[in-house]
Amino acid sequence: MKLNITTIDAFTDKPFSGNPAAVCLLESPLTDEQMQLIAMEMNLSETAFVERTNLSNVFKLRWFTPTLEIDLCGHATLASFYWMMQSGWANEIETINFQTKSGELRVKSNGDFISMDFPLISTEVTPHGYFSNEFMGQTVVNAAKLHRNWILELENVGAVKSVVPDVALIAANSEEGIIVTSSGDGNYDICSRFFGPNVGVNEDPVTGFAHCALMDYWYKKTGKNEIYAFQASKRGGEMHLTKKGDRVIIKGQAVKVLSGEIEF
Repeated sequence: MKLNITTIDAFTDKPFSGNPAAVCLLESPLTDEQMQLIAMEMNLSETAFVERTNLSNVFKLRWFTPTLEIDLCGHATLASFYWMMQSGWANEIETINFQTKSGELRVKSNGDFISMDFPLISTEVTPHGYFSNEFMGQTVVNAAKLHRNWILELENVGAVKSVVPDVALIAANSEEGIIVTSSGDGNYDICSRFFGPNVGVNEDPVTGFAHCALMDYWYKKTGKNEIYAFQASKRGGEMHLTKKGDRVIIKGQAVKVLSGEIEF
């Protein structure tokens, strides 16, 4: 069996930055085992699988890390939409509705950007049981819990960038992972990083789902419903966030870096 597969860098307009995702546009279904094996082979933070439905503007979308299927992924959703449009697989559709484990996600082109309508993830301010005062040598200013993950607010951008993660320690003290964040500097409102060793991603370059929670966290803290965010991984990436009720609109860009064929 042969399958076309494409790597897209998401949340950037420059190759070799942002967050890479592999995208498979399926003409026939794959088994869960096949999808997981392909994701393991690609060894990216996420591999996305898109399948047609009986409706022209509705598609099934699933995301796999190298080790498991996840409920929500922003950068692989952005990458999937971008490649569906660029490849001509669905280029006459203005808005795509993705059926996912996190419900319906509406995605559309917005000028030079792609706009994604995602669920806002609620956060609850509460001390972390282990990282209550410091995280990898950096002072923890505040902490908040979300489903299977934590947000730790550090003192400033320098602290966020200076974190050298102890992956084993993070894995032992989180269900999925930990988001570190601070107020931004320069052009950005906030800065963040995400460490997810328990989902097979020691550090994710740019994390859409994390910003669904960061939007809630920083809105509760500052009252701002529009945020320009930067994720300070080695690759780096940026996105525009807008809170609309219990939804968050995430805007970003993408660029293709690799196309090929996988045989199995």
